[in-house]
Amino acid sequence: MQLFSKEAMWDRKPLKDRYRIVIIGGGVHGLSIAYYLGKHGISDVAVLDRSYLGGGGSARSTAIIRANYVTKDGIPFFHQSLKLYQDLSQELDYNLLFSQFGRVELGHTESALYALRIRSEANRAMGVNSLEIGPETVKQMIPAIDMRVGKTFPVLGGLYHPPGGVIRHDAVVWAYGRGAARSGAELHPHTEVTGIRVDRGRVSGVETTKGNIDCDIVVNSTAGWCSTIAQMVNIDLPIVTMPLQACVTEPLKPFLHKTVSSANLHVYVYQTDRGEVVIGGAVDPYPTYSQASTLPMLETLAAHTLELFPCLANVNILRQWGGLCDMTPDYAPVMGEHPDLGGFILNCGWGTWGFKAAPAAGMNIAKLIATDKAPDIIRPFAITRFKEGKLVNERGGAPAAAVQ
Repeated sequence: MQLFSKEAMWDRKPLKDRYRIVIIGGGVHGLSIAYYLGKHGISDVAVLDRSYLGGGGSARSTAIIRANYVTKDGIPFFHQSLKLYQDLSQELDYNLLFSQFGRVELGHTESALYALRIRSEANRAMGVNSLEIGPETVKQMIPAIDMRVGKTFPVLGGLYHPPGGVIRHDAVVWAYGRGAARSGAELHPHTEVTGIRVDRGRVSGVETTKGNIDCDIVVNSTAGWCSTIAQMVNIDLPIVTMPLQACVTEPLKPFLHKTVSSANLHVYVYQTDRGEVVIGGAVDPYPTYSQASTLPMLETLAAHTLELFPCLANVNILRQWGGLCDMTPDYAPVMGEHPDLGGFILNCGWGTWGFKAAPAAGMNIAKLIATDKAPDIIRPFAITRFKEGKLVNERGGAPAAAVQ
């Protein structure tokens, strides 16, 4: 029995001087678009990334998957993505280590409970499993939690989302990359795009560090760098790039069997299969392209975590990292063709929730390209909504990561 396959995940091919479609960004979103394009029979595709594949936001994600969002537009989209994740290991023939152990979002005030109740009702009305729970149930689900009785922000209840969970982020990148390559797409890491050519109101090609490429369509799927790519064609996106930091502890015996989030305390916590406790919180309160981690944020994350789990007081932090989030004014993504430049497709503005959206984003952007028509489920996320005043307002769906 052969325990390890000697087959490469994807072949390395020389860069051609023309492709029908060029996808800028070789993370989970760019690779998923390439994969789903293959399902439409479109294989003349190049995925370009200036670093290694999956080395940007995909590598720095905490990889929490959920669908319990807020708006009538966001809920069905993220629900579609979660359902795709549930079957993705089978579809891509690769173990993605998807663990659906549920998510609990804590309510510490009457107003917070009211907001969670509205989310629960909205979720259930649109087919998403989400229910309000009381403090006794919170304690049963999370025995190690400090209910903060007699302290500021006591735990008064929560929103329980049973299908929520976590997934192995690098495995998703590898599997999508392999699937895209098997469908004929070419993957070109360490190939930086330095310019985008335009001819008579349409994109006509890209300039790279390895030569120029002619193409009909360019997909901007570069997360925190999407604004700099858009500026290559003189387009200003309503997006600000903010750092988001996280950390993990040394491995511990299993004690936490849910992902736990607190909007009031601005922290989320879960334990991995290896026993590490993953800790994240709000984005840094300033825009920058630096991905360096900082001691003040580490202190903030540790302090907020100890408010909920004082049992971790003597546990060591193993590592800390930072990533970039492309934040829109209404905390919702931007998907679709830009109205002022033909063939320029936007898939950006994902903020702190991009990884969980990758399957649905890839599938719908691919359908848009294949049919030249935006699927109904992504129409509300068009860039034109900012000019038209039709904001989605999904801020409440990511409270622990909101800008303070």
